[in-house]
Amino acid sequence: MLLALAANGCQKKQAAAAGGAGMQGLPVQTVSVSLAPVPQSSEYVATIKSRRSATLMPQVSGILTAIRVQSGDHVKAGQELMDIDPRQQQANVESLRATERQKKAVYDYNIVELERQKKLFEAGVTSRDVYDQEQQAYENAKADYESAVEARKTQEQLLDYYMVRAPFDGIVGDIPVHVGDYVSQLNAPPTTLTTVDENKDLEAYIYVPTEKASDVRMGLPVDILDSDGKVIEKTKVDFISPQVDSGLQGILLKAPVSSGSEILRTAQLIRARIIWNTAPKAVVPVLAVTRQGGQTFIYLAENQGGKYFARQRPITVGDTVGNDYAVESGLENGDKVIISGTQFLVDGAPVIPLPPGPAPSAPGAGS
Repeated sequence: MLLALAANGCQKKQAAAAGGAGMQGLPVQTVSVSLAPVPQSSEYVATIKSRRSATLMPQVSGILTAIRVQSGDHVKAGQELMDIDPRQQQANVESLRATERQKKAVYDYNIVELERQKKLFEAGVTSRDVYDQEQQAYENAKADYESAVEARKTQEQLLDYYMVRAPFDGIVGDIPVHVGDYVSQLNAPPTTLTTVDENKDLEAYIYVPTEKASDVRMGLPVDILDSDGKVIEKTKVDFISPQVDSGLQGILLKAPVSSGSEILRTAQLIRARIIWNTAPKAVVPVLAVTRQGGQTFIYLAENQGGKYFARQRPITVGDTVGNDYAVESGLENGDKVIISGTQFLVDGAPVIPLPPGPAPSAPGAGS
């Protein structure tokens, strides 16, 4: 280390001496430091969810006799997905239809009998008691018949539940059941048949730590990112939960996502960057920044008596903004930052500033 420090010191002295002796400076490109709007942001893992997502469970019990779709199939509203053995229910419906026909026969008889007793009563042949009894029998027969009709209709409606249909247009999810399985709505929890998700009108569910609660507000910009950090879509927060999730100790934010099914899917985990605010900061090109021993440096072109010399200066950098670093400290507006040939520079070396353009040739290039 002592040898390295000594060599570095000698190198700097040599460069200074050469500069004083009129050695030609190294042509370098420079840019003047200026302020640019830099977003202050945080990244979180978000979950994509559909506003229309259904978990299908049986509403009746029985043996699964047919599965007519596969996971990933696109289905239409009302399309048949699965069949549950309906034979027992069909038998119940047939029994109720027979009972309904029986009640209808009694009811029809009482209609005729009531009309006959009415004529006899009006002719003075029968008493008021006989007529009233027939009137009561007619009312009872009518009520029995109407009750039988409603019972049959109810069981016929239950018969529809033995055919599982898609509630809306969507994509079929996992199918954990098989033909021959006994499924029931009475299980705890009930048997899950499959899911149907409408892969549009998606939302990003983002949980923000409670310490950021004071910064949360409606309309916050949100960038949806892929695994490489590329922005898929820009959106904004449109929902803030009034409660803190007790398990995650976070605040749920929602942001609408309009990207198609080719990019995002329900239950997919993605990266979401929330932009809290935008403030002006100095920015420098990434290529101008060097690192030594964990410290970040740049070279400035400083004017001394009409000549320019490279001066190494430590800086503190923040997030990247495109191809630039946001500089937290160490630079002032108007500083000339050297952006080329930094690998050939030492502190105090003479340089010839050039405007940004094609990179100048390095010393010894082509020899």
